[in-house]
Amino acid sequence: MTTDASEDWQRWHERRVATVSAPYGPLALIGTHWLEDYPDGRLPDIPGSWRADGDAVVLTAAEADGLTVDGQSFGGEVRIAADPGPASAARVAYGERRLVVLVREGAWGVRDFDPGSSARRAFDGLRVTPYDPRWAVPGRFTPYDTGRTTVRVPNADGRERGLGLGGELVFELEGRELSLQVSLQDDGSLWAVFADATSGSGSYRFRFLHPAAPDAEGRTTVDFNRALLPPCAFADHFVCPFPPPGNTLDVEVAAGERTLS
Repeated sequence: MTTDASEDWQRWHERRVATVSAPYGPLALIGTHWLEDYPDGRLPDIPGSWRADGDAVVLTAAEADGLTVDGQSFGGEVRIAADPGPASAARVAYGERRLVVLVREGAWGVRDFDPGSSARRAFDGLRVTPYDPRWAVPGRFTPYDTGRTTVRVPNADGRERGLGLGGELVFELEGRELSLQVSLQDDGSLWAVFADATSGSGSYRFRFLHPAAPDAEGRTTVDFNRALLPPCAFADHFVCPFPPPGNTLDVEVAAGERTLS
């Protein structure tokens, strides 16, 4: 079983490297521009005029600006709702670049993905710890009695935003009972933002973990072999949330993705 698990992990790692190094993966992000910071509607190195209007962004541009919308040369005015992703499918493009419309807590912005970014060109892989079965342990998820709750946490861009949490994930690691406060995803899986005793030294300052959906009794596997670097480890323009209170483990989790190579 260990061999099968190790082989599964190796395939997972290879897919992960392919994902982060893809033309419109996280290494391609060269800017996130919040429209409230540009009242004239002019974004750095991006043609057209962009303004928030209720539930969408209004883009005004001339055909000579070189933008395309839905794959067609564009001139005029169009409303653009938040792009659901992936970045490669964004409605607006500027040459090879993709301009992704996003909204966070009512604030609208535009992300600029460039497959020719310097970070993507310089990428030399991930520093990752090989699979070790001792980092995959049983866990039990208990939802909060009050349902989901939102806590305010700092984000990587220096702003504070809400992080929705749905319950507590308890597990045993190196003979100690530990816990993480986790979010519930639409598919039933869990998401944890955590730090540990290696954060900022042997590993990036915090990481993500995505345990599978718990069964009817709350059981799942907590596999730190699949600890992920957050998007902001690849580009400074992401707005990753920092770990919520209680999610800094006082043990060394020397597993999973650690840093960029």
